[in-house]
Amino acid sequence: MFEKVLIANRGEIALRIHRACREMGIETVAVHSTADQDAMHVRLADESVCIGPPPAKDSYLNASAILSAATITGVDAIHPGVGFLSENADFATMVEEHGLVFIGPKPEHISLMGDKIAARQAAETLGLPVVPGSEGAVASAEDAAHLAEKIGYPVLIKAAAGGGGRGMKLAPTQGELLEAFKFAQIEAKASFGFDAVYLEKFLPHPRHIEVQIMADGQGNVAHLGERDCSLQRRHQKLVEESPSPALNPEERDRIGRLASAAMSQLGYQSAGTIEFLYQNGEFYFIEMNTRLQVEHPVTEAITGIDLVREQIRIAAGLPMSFGQDDITFSGHAIECRINAEDPVTFVPSPGVVTDYHAPGGLGVRVDSGLYSGYRVPAHYDSLIAKLIVHGQTRNECLMRLRRALDEFVIEGVHTTIPLHQRLIGENDFIDGNYNIHWLERYVGNEEGRAE
Repeated sequence: MFEKVLIANRGEIALRIHRACREMGIETVAVHSTADQDAMHVRLADESVCIGPPPAKDSYLNASAILSAATITGVDAIHPGVGFLSENADFATMVEEHGLVFIGPKPEHISLMGDKIAARQAAETLGLPVVPGSEGAVASAEDAAHLAEKIGYPVLIKAAAGGGGRGMKLAPTQGELLEAFKFAQIEAKASFGFDAVYLEKFLPHPRHIEVQIMADGQGNVAHLGERDCSLQRRHQKLVEESPSPALNPEERDRIGRLASAAMSQLGYQSAGTIEFLYQNGEFYFIEMNTRLQVEHPVTEAITGIDLVREQIRIAAGLPMSFGQDDITFSGHAIECRINAEDPVTFVPSPGVVTDYHAPGGLGVRVDSGLYSGYRVPAHYDSLIAKLIVHGQTRNECLMRLRRALDEFVIEGVHTTIPLHQRLIGENDFIDGNYNIHWLERYVGNEEGRAE
């Protein structure tokens, strides 16, 4: 087992990884920018190293600075967390070339799934259903128009190296395709340095269902159920729950087995999430995230399995501590992402937290690095806390979530807590009757009323 691990991330996920390491008897090294020198994970780590100024490109995306910190502190392994360099195959390779262990998948799998076109082609080869679309990159708007006629409008133009909705444009009709194609290329180039795009059929009312996979690279693969991540704004998830209220046991078992078989065939290692659109009883592969997910706690809540601990064990060369038959699913869990944003306009709200009180009680978990006096920096993602609630039934979970949100106090900055309080009172959410477009319409109505 490792003696010391460097955590190449920040915020609540860095603290989450630190806690797992501590419980395993592993020392931790926190790297941080000057903006994060007072962050909770920096305070709690055994050692800390400043790796640069606030801009992420000069700190958390600075592979050389991170590797230098790893060398100076004598760590055995690096955990990349989520975001930043977590899905950067070049960084994973550099870590290995420095004689360290990258706590995550093999670089070749990160590279494969990071290219959305190659990932789509691989998914088909591995037996996963895909959304109807182009076989590869589409070279011109004229080629896109010809293909769109075959697929049928509306279509999505998507960046090959995309993620988070960047480089994704909707073309409802042929007349709107040219402009959508051009802007998708421009945004893809600006966001990823690579302007290749491809086409997919636009599904009008799908849900976003993802399957959590764990594999040890030694022949053991298991799925840990699905998460429903359909409540999204601008392709960014706000609420996740497990199990999905839309699936029946047969569908749940079918997609889990498909995902496990695909990863077994691929020879995958570590945690991974295979994401699907689900509509009218059918699943369609959209992408795979070769890392830990922000929403992993809902899976931990219903399975009792520590996914970060399992990642670390696998990276250390140990087999998985469980098999598929050992996994049992208990109750229901929901996660609310709490962002430092205005709950109506979604304008970021950095600043000093003047008062902080986290909810507690049976079945309530808060992942956050906040404390009274902490300054929320303006340089990074606005996620400042995750509230995860577990109950024996979905109704019990909803009642507990309502109570926990009422207890949650974060003063000094605006947060999305009021939005979550409104959302969980909506009949569509209570009934589980929503899809990936529902929240956009709801938020649009809220903004309209606010004006």
